[in-house]
Order: sequence, then C-alpha cells, then structure tokens
Amino acid sequence: MTTTIEVLTPARRVEVHERAMAVLARTGLRVESDRAREILGSAGATVDEGEHRVRLPRAVVEHALALAPRTFTLGGRRPGWTLPLDGTDCRLVADGEALQTLDAETATRRLATASDWERSTDLLDAIEEIGVYWRMVDFEGAEAPPGASVRGWVGAFARFSRHIQDSAADAADAAWLLEVLDVVFGGRDEVRRRRPFSFLICPLTPLVLEGPYTDAWLATADWGLPVAAMPMPMMGLTAPVGLLSTTVLGTAETLATLCLIQAAAPGTPFIFAPALAVMEPRTGRFAGGAVEHALLGAAATEMARFYGLPAEASTGGTDAHLPGAQAGAERALGWLLPVLAWPDLLVGPGLLGGSTVLSLEQLLLDVEGFRRCVRLRRGIDVALEEVVEDALDEVGPGGDFLVRPATRRATRGGEWYVDRIGVREPWERWEEAGRSDIVEEAGRVVAQTLADHQPLPMAEDVERELAALVARASGGAGRAARRT
Repeated sequence: MTTTIEVLTPARRVEVHERAMAVLARTGLRVESDRAREILGSAGATVDEGEHRVRLPRAVVEHALALAPRTFTLGGRRPGWTLPLDGTDCRLVADGEALQTLDAETATRRLATASDWERSTDLLDAIEEIGVYWRMVDFEGAEAPPGASVRGWVGAFARFSRHIQDSAADAADAAWLLEVLDVVFGGRDEVRRRRPFSFLICPLTPLVLEGPYTDAWLATADWGLPVAAMPMPMMGLTAPVGLLSTTVLGTAETLATLCLIQAAAPGTPFIFAPALAVMEPRTGRFAGGAVEHALLGAAATEMARFYGLPAEASTGGTDAHLPGAQAGAERALGWLLPVLAWPDLLVGPGLLGGSTVLSLEQLLLDVEGFRRCVRLRRGIDVALEEVVEDALDEVGPGGDFLVRPATRRATRGGEWYVDRIGVREPWERWEEAGRSDIVEEAGRVVAQTLADHQPLPMAEDVERELAALVARASGGAGRAARRT
C-alpha cells in the first residue's frame, strides 16, 4: 500500500483556489510585455495600459485550465528515454546556478569554473534518478561574453542526455535557443514530438510578469515547448505571512502564467511548479533548510493535483555550508513530505549554503536520501509476503527464516532497501577499514563515477554544425538564423 500524505484537506484546496481567483480578478498582476498584455486582453482579461495592470476574470482562468493537457511526456537526446508526467513516477531536478564550489579536501569555497560545470553535468547524466537538467553552476557571471547562452545549451545537450529545463533572457536569446534545438533534434516537428526541452518562466513575486523573459517564451510559442511556471514567493518577505497565504500567492502567479501560455498557444504542455519558500526570520534571508519548506512543497504538489496538472516541487534545501549532519537532516526533512505527496519532478539536490555552493559529494548524498524517501513512499507491499501462519508452522518456535526461499526472493525483490553508500559494518571492521567518513566515501564514488562515465556522443555532422553556431554566436552575431 502506497504511503500518502495530505497537508491540505480537500476543503483547503478549494479555499486556496478561490482566494487565488480573487487575487487575479481584484488585484491582478503587472505585465511588462506589451505583446503579452495584448494577448491577455484578447483572451478576455481587463488591461490597464497606464499601469500595465492585467486582471483575470474567473472565466479566463477556467478556460486556460481547460486547454492545458493533463498528462504529457518529456523526452531527451537519449534514445528511448521518456518521462511521463502522469503521476506514476518522480524524478529529480538538480538545483542550479551556484556561484561557488566547495573544495571537499580543504573545506573551502572558491568561485565556480567551467570544469565544475563539466564535472557536475557529467555526474548528473550518470545518475538515473536525475531526470531533468538545470545548470548547477554559473561560472561566467553577470558579465558573460557573447555567445554564453549558446555555449551553455550546446554543452548541456552534449553532456546530458535526458531532459533539459532552462529559459532565455529575451527574444533574441530565444532565437538562438531555437536554432540549437533545430540542429540537435532535426527541426521543429521533431522537437514538438520529443519535447526534449522545457521553458522555465519565473514570475517576479509578487504578481509581476517581467518583459524580457515573457517575450523570450513568446518567441518560442509555436515550437510546443512545455512550460514550467515557477514563481518564488517567500513568506514574510515577498509573500504575506502564513503558509496558506504563501500557497495562495504562488498558486495565483502560476495560474496567471498559465493564462498567458494558453492564450498565446492553446494546448501548450504546462507544469505547475511554484517554488514556495520562507525567509529566515532573524536575518530576512532565504531560509534554505527551513522545515516549513516540506509543508509548502507538499502543498504545491497537492494544488497541482487539484488542477489535474503535472507537478514540479522545489524543496529540500539546506543552509549548511559543509556536507554533514545539518545538511543531511535538513534535506531529509525537507524532502520526505513532498515525496509522499509525489510530484512528477522534485528540485533540490547538490547545493549548500542556501543553494549558493556546489558540492558533488552532497549531490550524491542527496540522491541517496531521495532513494530512501521513495522507498518510504512505496509503503508496505504484500506481494512478496509469505503466509505468516504457514511459515510459522514450518519453522516452529525458536526457528529462523534466513534460508527460506521467500527470504531470498524478498531480498532480491526489493522488500529491503539496500543503500549504496554509508557504514553498515560493525565498529571493528569499520575501524580496520580506516574509519571511513560518509563524505569521504561519497567523494570516492563521485571520482569513480566520473572516471567511468562517457557522455552520449553526437553525430559528427551535428557537432560540426553546433561548433559553427557557437562560433557565430561568440563572434557577436546579433541575430540567430531562425529555422523552421
């Protein structure tokens, strides 16, 4: 029997929905894209051009919900790999955009490098539980040279073979993205069929759709890219106080994005992905390891299921600066409730310090923690059970069950979760082996995994065309050559 959790009762989910609808109809949102305001106005929204304010009547939201697909499948470059977003599976999305990397040997931070990006991307590709790629480090910074986005997308597709989720900075950047997709996958029709890339839109909280990012998605609208809408309301800072109020605001912002998406391109696959968060009340900073994130991640997943939409939950961070007890405890507590709520995608592994520092050792430990949460969610399954009365009759008082066929079947069949890292030996054997620390062990596994891993190769003609594309973008070419 699957283990389940409920943090919002059915009545509370209805309440969140109704309050979100009231926010959209009364307060509305500021839309900084001229084209987006025009599209929403044509769909029935009330538009105040002076304030760039858009108010969304109930009928507009309900129509958008009716147009959005309830299930769809993500794909990637790896042949045969797909991820159905239908509630049957949950895969990880690596946390992203750290500016620093932890040197595990010296326990010091340094600025992230291109090598850190390569190693983290290769490790992500080697871990099957990672279904969706985010760039884990930003090693070029705010003053990135020309062509940085193109180099990033080309590199990501070259090194990560499953699904990639990212955004573009503006419409011109989006044109380059489409050209990369065209070269890698052989045209718009193939991209629409396979869905190897989803477009991440993060509305500015509270209640703002920024112009450049919105126009960037609009430039891709006819390619059928799935859209993940991820507002990031932070309770007490950019959201009103109260976990329910934060859920209401995140829901309203996600629904507002949905209205634009479906008005611009009806039937576009859509992922309900609000990243609900809380601030650290003593400092006003993002509280990455706050236990409330577990409740918010589960609440966001439950609201996605309320609407019948695929769910992407963001939770399970840590404020710890080093791998260890704090990081492990915060991540485990942050993930357990959301995993039991069972989103299609779960964001979070691999970063420390409030999602600012990359640690490949922590990434490996986080994935191990996720596997354990998945085992807890699977619950108590009777498929491998013996008939207890018959088994006890055969063994009798004082006997044991070690050599019974049923025990062997259950061991091989998954009745026990067998971890892949950590200490399970008695003290003496652990001491004889050098008192191995779990972080040191994780480092060894990371090194071996990277040594063994080979990225999925691309065809030589594709590599040549991508190299030419990177050269053109890096040379400061003002526009991509739009392809169909």
